[in-house]
Amino acid sequence: MENEMLKIFDDQRNPIGTATREEVHRLGYWHEVFHCWFVSREGGKTYIYLQLRSKLKKDYPNLLDITAAGHLLAHETISDGVREIEEELGIDVSIEDLIPLGIIEYCVTRPGFIDKELAHVYLYEGEHFLDDARLQREEVTGLVRTEFDSFCKMWHGEIEEIKAEGFVMKDDQKVWVERMVGKNHFVPHEIAYYENVIQWMMKNKMARA
Repeated sequence: MENEMLKIFDDQRNPIGTATREEVHRLGYWHEVFHCWFVSREGGKTYIYLQLRSKLKKDYPNLLDITAAGHLLAHETISDGVREIEEELGIDVSIEDLIPLGIIEYCVTRPGFIDKELAHVYLYEGEHFLDDARLQREEVTGLVRTEFDSFCKMWHGEIEEIKAEGFVMKDDQKVWVERMVGKNHFVPHEIAYYENVIQWMMKNKMARA
């Protein structure tokens, strides 16, 4: 995976060639990623879905993250990113089923790792995600949902914790879980990233109760 070739961009977002995934994160090149957030409406409430990253992941193991996401390879178009949904969640979705929200640019830095992402963000509204999901175990350990209203309040600093409910995989079985989670349980994307996603969802009227 570290040898995957990605398109890279300069600070003005001009394409400047390709580099391996390892080089991209070591040298801090801008690169493209695909993000898709799932939402559903059930019992008069709107839910947003989060994946629980596998403990086997090199980066951010055992943390909650975007429903489905991944790097776009050098030869791929933005539309090709939809493969991440099938690979990670086992749910077959076409790019025409998704609502494009926009592109978010953000950077996360820690020792030996610089992640400068041009994130192409999409929204998918459906149902029965917890029943239908078949997880790629080396990538994803579980799938949970939380009320969209609570999700918004947490990232806006109004509350400290929210309830997440869903399943984790144990011995090839889905085991139901419910727990309270805070920001420290999430992959540390910039708070501005979450705020932008929330704003765009509200603008598109897709995540309103």
